[in-house]
Amino acid sequence: MKISREVKTAILVISGILLFIFLFNYLKGENILDSSRTYYALYDNVEGLAPSTPVTINGMNVGKVKDIAFRGDGSGQLQVTLLIDNDFQFSKNSKAQLYDLGLIGGKAVAIIPAFDNAEIAKSGSYLETTVKAGLTELVNQRLTPLQEKIEAVMVNTDSLLTNLNDVLDSETKGNIKEGVAELNATIKSFKQTSMSLNRLVDTNKESLTATVSNFETTSENFAKLSDSLSNANIAATMKDLQSAIKNVNTIMSGINNGEGSIGKLLKDEGLYDNLEAASKEMEELIRDIKLHPARYRRILSKREIPYKPPTEEELNY
Repeated sequence: MKISREVKTAILVISGILLFIFLFNYLKGENILDSSRTYYALYDNVEGLAPSTPVTINGMNVGKVKDIAFRGDGSGQLQVTLLIDNDFQFSKNSKAQLYDLGLIGGKAVAIIPAFDNAEIAKSGSYLETTVKAGLTELVNQRLTPLQEKIEAVMVNTDSLLTNLNDVLDSETKGNIKEGVAELNATIKSFKQTSMSLNRLVDTNKESLTATVSNFETTSENFAKLSDSLSNANIAATMKDLQSAIKNVNTIMSGINNGEGSIGKLLKDEGLYDNLEAASKEMEELIRDIKLHPARYRRILSKREIPYKPPTEEELNY
């Protein structure tokens, strides 16, 4: 069968059109010959996200962003079309997270799979979305409170300087100058006193050295005395002292109870009366000797004197 030139031309034109459509879709990120799945995600702001940006799962590239457009319901939300060309299945409760690619800018989408045994996400369904804070946002979150604190500190510092200027008037400045001058004079006086003290120490250096030596000797003697006291049998001494005190208490108790010679002497009233009577008789005897010494001359003489009876005058004396 012979094909006419017109048919060949039509086949070539149709083939060219199909090839153009394929290439055009391929460049848009869509492969019409591939069994890719399409998902949708809604964001309030996708600044930095562009078509053909990679879509990842656990860091692995599983597709790309096919299209970004307004949703068309007047809400201002942006609908991002995700083209997944990987066979990995994930739950319908999985999330499409928008995150920063790096410090230089740009964003990408990562699917956070949910392993909750729920229904598998079907092509054409909408995924729940989240936005991961980027480094710039984190820095702004940290710097904003710090900026507020710095502004508050600056306000307080300004108020402090204003109050300080009010306090430091001309009179106060003069007082401060006088105080500094007096402090300088005090320091000079202290310096002179220190120099005098140094000269005094140099002059009496030998005396101070001797004093220190004597103090060291005294300290050594005191240490030896302390050692002697610590080595002494103080416990035995105290025990003997207690025993002696106990014996004295026993003796004193016996005396109080009239035991022994001393006790009887102190407690026997008859013996006391006898001693008192004997003392009186002795006193009368001594008085009689003084008054009539002739009566006792023979008794008190060392040589033997013959006895003579007393005369009448002596008896009547």
